[in-house]
Amino acid sequence: MRSAWIAALGLIGLLAGCGGPPAPAPAPPRPATSAPAAPAPAAPARPAGPPVAMPKEPEVKPLEPLAYDPKGRRDPFVSLATAEGAKGLTVAAVKLVGIVHGRQGRLALVEAPDGLGYILKAGDQIGDGRVADIGRDSLTFSVAARPGLPPTPVVKRLRTQ
Repeated sequence: MRSAWIAALGLIGLLAGCGGPPAPAPAPPRPATSAPAAPAPAAPARPAGPPVAMPKEPEVKPLEPLAYDPKGRRDPFVSLATAEGAKGLTVAAVKLVGIVHGRQGRLALVEAPDGLGYILKAGDQIGDGRVADIGRDSLTFSVAARPGLPPTPVVKRLRTQ
């Protein structure tokens, strides 16, 4: 109840502060009380003196060609795709060693040329390709030869001995 009275008094105070006579408008500026101005004389058709020589423009020196100095940074205009092929692990270089069936799906065990083994699942990226599917006895990669071209499927089969 007490907070309602405080709120009501605050509202009345705000409304009382908003009222009051409006502020008088500023008086418009009075024009200067002088005699009417005479019209400006027309400009003469010819200058009344010897002709004035125009100053010569300063000579402009040609700019020196600029050269980019990378100072160890890579050039932002050079393509990141290498022409000689992908470095590191490639789809053509790996060998399918095994396929593991687990709770989370199938996993592929591949071996690199240097003897290191890798565990891959569907969607993993390896060198120049991406794992598209892991079958019972095969591993399918989708490899794009160049950016913008559709990917080509590459199938690696599990060797049974």
